Amino acid sequence: MERSNHTVTEFLLLGFTTDPVMQLVLFVVFLGVYSLTLVGNSTLIVLICNDSRLHTPMYFFIGNLSFLDLWYSSVYTPKILVTCISEDKSISFAGCLCQFFFSAGLAYSECYLLAAMAYDRYVAISNPLLYAQAMPRKLCAFLVTASYLGGFINSLIITKRTFSFNFCSDNIIDDFFCDLLPLVKLACGRKDGYRVLMYFLLASNVISPAALILTSYLFIIATVLRIRSTQGRLKAFSTCSSHLISVTLYYGSILYIYSRPRSSYSFDRDKIVSTFYTVLFPMLNPMIYSLRNKDVKEALNKLFK
Repeated sequence: MERSNHTVTEFLLLGFTTDPVMQLVLFVVFLGVYSLTLVGNSTLIVLICNDSRLHTPMYFFIGNLSFLDLWYSSVYTPKILVTCISEDKSISFAGCLCQFFFSAGLAYSECYLLAAMAYDRYVAISNPLLYAQAMPRKLCAFLVTASYLGGFINSLIITKRTFSFNFCSDNIIDDFFCDLLPLVKLACGRKDGYRVLMYFLLASNVISPAALILTSYLFIIATVLRIRSTQGRLKAFSTCSSHLISVTLYYGSILYIYSRPRSSYSFDRDKIVSTFYTVLFPMLNPMIYSLRNKDVKEALNKLFK
């Protein structure tokens, strides 16, 4: 990607508002959210590493999800904090490219990782006595590695294609980060082939993992319905509840942004939805997987003692 082919050398991020008071309020809010994200995910990783009771496939995936969320949030929030308190709203061409690459790669990786976690839940419920043998550490490591590889290979494809455009019309991004839709709006030239690539990547990185998750839960439901006792059914469903909440929140917000017709785009509304899956969701994940989990609570009490 030759930068000399582009007339734009930097972009301006409009962010959320130009009101100085609101910018200060947003700075405090985002700083609080980012601090909770760092503390929550780091604590969960430490608990999983240190407590032998949490050395199971399920917590292996949860620990990797927390690590991914730490990285994911750090792609966006520091730049948001800077733009809230600084008059300089610019981001260099190279900085925008890097932010786009890592945000897409981590978003795609999380989609695959959530699908791997759904398969893990299916194995745990359908074959609980042989769960550890059916999900050995090598298989878990392979699924996590494949999630990252799939995410970043596809991110490389979309990043290379996006930044091969000439951004000759304007350099103002009506968003708080270098996102796909605002960048495409600024790009010049024919975009028919690019839209086909966008839909292909959406299908392969979001819809296909979502279909795998749906299939896993259909098998889970079929397995649970064969359990005779009501208490047994509730116990089986409770092991999936945290993951199901994560999937619903994450996939719901991403599909809302990227799968709608172009006529329904609204950058102001989309900023709010984007904030949810880029900034708030990494903060909520540790709460979802710890507040509803007895083992994590016991490990946390043990750590503080």
